[in-house]
Amino acid sequence: MAYADHLFPVAVFAILFAVVGLLQRRKGTARLPFPPGPKPRFLVGNLFDIPTEMPLTTYTEWGKQYGDVVHTQVFGQHILILNSVKAATELLEKRATIYSDRPSVPMVSLTGWDFSLSLIPHSDKWRERRRLFHQYFRRDAIPAYHPVYLRKIRDLLRGLLFTPADFATHIKTMTAAIILDTMYGHDIKATQDRFVHLTEEAGERLTESMLPGACIVNTLPFLRHFPSWFPGCSFHKFAQDTRDLVDEMKNAPFDFVKQNMQNGTARPSVLRELLERNDTHRSSREQEEVMKDVAGVAYSAAVDTTTTTLKAFIMVMAMNPQVAKKAQNELDAVVGLGFLPGFEHRSALPYCEAVLREVFRWKPAFPFAIPHAASDNDIYEGYFIPKGTMVLPNVWAMVHDESVYPNPDRFDPERFLNADGQLNADDRILGFGFGRRACVGRYAAVATVWATIVSVLSTFDIAKAKDETGKEIEIDSVFTDGLVSHPKPFQCSITPRNDMIKQLITNMTDL
Repeated sequence: MAYADHLFPVAVFAILFAVVGLLQRRKGTARLPFPPGPKPRFLVGNLFDIPTEMPLTTYTEWGKQYGDVVHTQVFGQHILILNSVKAATELLEKRATIYSDRPSVPMVSLTGWDFSLSLIPHSDKWRERRRLFHQYFRRDAIPAYHPVYLRKIRDLLRGLLFTPADFATHIKTMTAAIILDTMYGHDIKATQDRFVHLTEEAGERLTESMLPGACIVNTLPFLRHFPSWFPGCSFHKFAQDTRDLVDEMKNAPFDFVKQNMQNGTARPSVLRELLERNDTHRSSREQEEVMKDVAGVAYSAAVDTTTTTLKAFIMVMAMNPQVAKKAQNELDAVVGLGFLPGFEHRSALPYCEAVLREVFRWKPAFPFAIPHAASDNDIYEGYFIPKGTMVLPNVWAMVHDESVYPNPDRFDPERFLNADGQLNADDRILGFGFGRRACVGRYAAVATVWATIVSVLSTFDIAKAKDETGKEIEIDSVFTDGLVSHPKPFQCSITPRNDMIKQLITNMTDL
């Protein structure tokens, strides 16, 4: 989706757009400086400085050069990069009334993703959907879903026992199965399921096209009004194909539940409960649109990020067998060898909890969280932040801040423990975002990841794979680019800890 090669055919339009934009944005504003950042060029600003690949590296380096708050602009669109927890807290949380909006990213609406609770502007529409989502996924609602989590995790354990090389597929199947069961009462056993494919493909397309520098129309929004044959406007075909996927992603499982309710075969689910309600204050069509949006975002948001986090867990355990062994010793002492842990054991497993926190810190699935937008002019530490500024929380820089996390590339759960082996107060998972736009599904995500980590460690040894000569195959911890950062494919060895565990998994039944 890189767009540098298409700039010249639209140069005249871009310059006119930039001139008008700059004049409008500076009109009536205070004559305070913008925050520091790379020097902009005339009219185009920092167009050629914004990276189209691996932006986290560039933005983190800018943070070291210019400070915690870095300013850039492209054709009059201001972009603010926050490289510290302090700056993110000060702006996105303490000034949430200004920074709770989302930027207008043309590819979001063009691809049909503007239904998503995570992406729609701070508005009554957003409040309504967030309130409904919160009813089912607030902290004290999650225990109701624990049986589903544990049942699907048992399926994962069976998969790891019989085809361990397919661990990435087993993880994706499990995360999809959990949310499909919870939201739609749909039971799946394999990722060939149509619902899984739809969401995976639609989500990948969104992450490819959302960040600054990913697609030309995000930088030059007026191009959305140009035909697809116009130079640089091939994004229209990509957007329409994605919109078709998103429409089916929302409608297919929704129609599945409605049909099963008519047949009397619908299993318990969030959507079934929503459909059984009768809101007399709005039409059935309006009610259904809200339900589709809430159910659709729950599934699309949960599967991708949870899968990514759990694959990173498998990777880092293979690279750090001493960590896995220490966690296993704790599990054996608290739960007992040959028994599967449950949520009732969580408070007695501080080292496993530290492993959980470190997994989320080490390689955050959202290196930038999701961009915010300033809904009004603001001043921060003597610098002017214009209304409409896109604000990127650089989570990667925050969790790799050496003053907070020494040797940040090293996987070290001990950083979350006190000298007595108990957990310290650092329990915040920055990848879930900030302020009013923090991920509303974070409690479900953490519960799923925790239960998977302790279940897998209780039953399996994870190590580096070996080649035909018996030599270990090194793992290169490389992750993909984009809004969601996935670990690239890697090999590892996953084997049952002993014959008793092997028999346990073979014989276990669903809850």
